[in-house]
Amino acid sequence: MPRCHEILGLHFEGDLLVMTIDGEERRFSVAGVSPVLARATEKERNAFEISPSGYGIHWPLLDEDLSTDGLLGIVHSPDIQKKTA
Repeated sequence: MPRCHEILGLHFEGDLLVMTIDGEERRFSVAGVSPVLARATEKERNAFEISPSGYGIHWPLLDEDLSTDGLLGIVHSPDIQKKTA
């Protein structure tokens, strides 16, 4: 199950997406995380919604979503149930 995060801030500095996640400022290359955001206007980039649990960010004008875990490089493996005879 994805972990909940606290996203306290999000803004853009040139070609960087700057976020404060769980009390730590992180910087991401916009082109590296989303070609859609890389091509977006300032208005489109600044119109975003953060999910209440901090699971991700949604840009409604672009129909673009990023998961916080994905940005942080957290990989979730599927739960595999063993069959018993």
